[in-house]
Amino acid sequence: MSDPVIVVPYDKTWKDEFQMIGGQIRQALGEIAVRIDHIGSTSVTGLDAKPVIDIQISVDSLEPMDYRLGLEALGYIYRADNPDLTKRYFRESGSMRRTHIHVRESGSWPEQFALLFRDYLREHLADCKRYADVKYQLAEKYQYERERYVEEKEPVIWEIARKAHSWSQQVGWKPGKTDI
Repeated sequence: MSDPVIVVPYDKTWKDEFQMIGGQIRQALGEIAVRIDHIGSTSVTGLDAKPVIDIQISVDSLEPMDYRLGLEALGYIYRADNPDLTKRYFRESGSMRRTHIHVRESGSWPEQFALLFRDYLREHLADCKRYADVKYQLAEKYQYERERYVEEKEPVIWEIARKAHSWSQQVGWKPGKTDI
């Protein structure tokens, strides 16, 4: 049986944990990392989430994997079995803090989408609350079906994405400075 899907109330220490981990990554990768950003639900103040720190590292190119040795030296494991070919995916090892690292090409649609989605939720509390409510409902319904939990979130994610797209045009959104 897989680990249960657990959604917890927002924890203000998530920002500090990201800063610590992101600082280690910046030191290990230097200029290979064009950007290092806190993404996902733990990056949105007040948003209840699975207690997983999601980090996006933007690089000039996914290949060659110049970043791999630096991340592995920090204890992260490359997951070659990840089916999303728009990124390279790393996870924590052993007793490390649960962390998902998404390496994406700078300027790519997936990289920009993650940043826009995060920034939109940071500015729109009603959608933030609605997203949290859906996550709680799905975590209860699919507690031991992680893939189903992720799939069932898609309708609300795409609804919020449409709103984020309109918002981006209204405000002239572009990514701010890198977090680290």
